[in-house]
Amino acid sequence: MPAKGSRTGLNLLVLAAFLAFGVVAYGQSGTQGQNIPDAPSTVQPPAAKPVPDTSSSKDTQQDQDTQPAPKANPQTQPQYEKNPPPKMPPVETVAPGSIPETTQQGPGPRNQMNPAENLYKFVVNTNFVQIPVMVKDGRGRMVDGLLPKDFVVLENGKPQKLSYFTSDPFELSVAVLIDLGMADMTLQKVNETYSALVGAFSPYDEYSLYTYSSTVSQMTDFTSKPERLTATLDTLKLVRGHANGPPVLGGPLGPQGPMVNGMPVGTNGPPPVYTPPKESHVLNDAILRAALDLTKRDRTRRKVIFVISDGRERGSQASYKQVLKLLETHGIQVKAVVLDQGALPIYKQVEKIHHVFNQGYANILPKYTNATGGGDPFTELTRNSIEQAYAQITSEARNQYTLGYTPLAVKGSSAYRNIEVQVDKSGLNIYTKQGYYPIPTAR
Repeated sequence: MPAKGSRTGLNLLVLAAFLAFGVVAYGQSGTQGQNIPDAPSTVQPPAAKPVPDTSSSKDTQQDQDTQPAPKANPQTQPQYEKNPPPKMPPVETVAPGSIPETTQQGPGPRNQMNPAENLYKFVVNTNFVQIPVMVKDGRGRMVDGLLPKDFVVLENGKPQKLSYFTSDPFELSVAVLIDLGMADMTLQKVNETYSALVGAFSPYDEYSLYTYSSTVSQMTDFTSKPERLTATLDTLKLVRGHANGPPVLGGPLGPQGPMVNGMPVGTNGPPPVYTPPKESHVLNDAILRAALDLTKRDRTRRKVIFVISDGRERGSQASYKQVLKLLETHGIQVKAVVLDQGALPIYKQVEKIHHVFNQGYANILPKYTNATGGGDPFTELTRNSIEQAYAQITSEARNQYTLGYTPLAVKGSSAYRNIEVQVDKSGLNIYTKQGYYPIPTAR
């Protein structure tokens, strides 16, 4: 019977042999091909890491670059690679800040011009006539839903064939004219309505502000920013209108000074006769100035002059006929809000009386509005009615029927042509321009 110690030693040898066999087997299967570094020694420092040799990789890359590229299979090659695009021609550029000179014949210096201006321009004069038409019922409400077949256009009494028709709204270019020569009470009432005036325009409209009394001033350029118009209108709130009542001609405050027994103090002759100075209200000049500026705006917009006034006209250099011809030639409408005395129910009678005595109350604003298709002016007295008139005026100007036709050209003729628009429905009121001046063609 073997001893207990020898049996234990035999078991340890078998276990050691088994562990050694497992370590060798694992190293051959799990670590084959791997370079496992030795564990760091506590006696010797670790060996330096080898520096990679890049010469062989560079040589290999150069060999690959020098090798010819394999030929592509024509069956698998894309179509755009079969037919490569032609080479672009050389593009000549101009040095920054320089513009080539254009060829100019005849004497005189050569001008620096935009190269785009060297292109040929073809100018064609055509008398295509565009007519905004406003249709209202007996109550003054806008009538919509009409079709081209409902309209008949007569030019000098002859029917015209429509080639254009739309009821879509138009973007507006509006010149707002405010009369600062009105009575102070009326002008202060208008000052309270400026917020409604700004709100009457759409984001697509553009507008400019003018003021007039004895002279005409443009307060803002054309803009689509309501804050600019609001800021300018706020400055007008500080402007005062004319004092109400007749001028003082007698008494100690009169222009002749104090008097004794009906005679001026310090004089021996008869008292002089004083007459009040005539105030200028240059309405014609104001409309003319606004119309000239509107002719420079985009032709795709509907052009409107919006007058806020008491309707007086005196002292203008331009006449009504001259201004009306410009308005009709460029298709500019005049719309108005008449205030103060001009808004009274007996306005026509008062106008006739003042016109006889040369007080400047000529019935001129209704003539402008009706001749250009703007309809009758709005005669308002209260603040609420004035604000409602603002919204209605811009809505009417924007939402109209637009008819178009090309009349027969008359060579060399620029004579005035009358226009009449008829609607094949009863009980309707038609507002449009009364005529136009054609562009004369070559003889």
